[in-house]
Amino acid sequence: MTTDPIFFKNREVAAYRLLDVLPIDKMKLEDWTVLSTSCSGYPIASIIAKELNAKLDMMFSKKIYAPSNNECEIAIVTEAEEVLIHEELVKSFDINLDLIYGQSKYLYENELSYEVSKFRNEATLTNLNERNILLIDEGLNTGLTMMACIKSAIKLGAKSISVATPVIPTASIQTIESIADDLYYVEKLDHFISINFYYDTLEEIKFKDIETIKKD
Repeated sequence: MTTDPIFFKNREVAAYRLLDVLPIDKMKLEDWTVLSTSCSGYPIASIIAKELNAKLDMMFSKKIYAPSNNECEIAIVTEAEEVLIHEELVKSFDINLDLIYGQSKYLYENELSYEVSKFRNEATLTNLNERNILLIDEGLNTGLTMMACIKSAIKLGAKSISVATPVIPTASIQTIESIADDLYYVEKLDHFISINFYYDTLEEIKFKDIETIKKD
């Protein structure tokens, strides 16, 4: 693998390059549920779900930021009420855990619940029992969101959990592989900058945009 910056023209190109590294023929022998772990990853997940003839859904989550830095994520709360904390950052900022759990409860009750209800017509992602789950995003920065989604899928009874992403920091690989059954990626980068650095075009996708993609 090259260590030079990798540029995908857009999410569609990234999705098809990701399909090249997935064992599609083998995967088609089983039933899969494809879950995007972000709104931004949904277009990629949609393409891959169609190729697998799989059910497409989302694992909703919200980021919790450090009180003194609104760009530094210190924890993730998912729709399964799984809270994953970046322990090193929390210690370095000397953040009280009660603050994190209080914020996670607020985000769950006031934002996550609303988005989940609207996206699934009031249904919830409550049971993944005995399902093969493929978690997909457009790239991983810290990997914190993906780890939270993996743990949520485990909590909800998934039979197996695989992760697929076009680009990943090398530092995140061992962490993801430690709890996921399989990890697939196009490129790994030792010196990771940010996800949008590796795409020529990466327009912002918000929750309201997913409804349009779902209809395609």
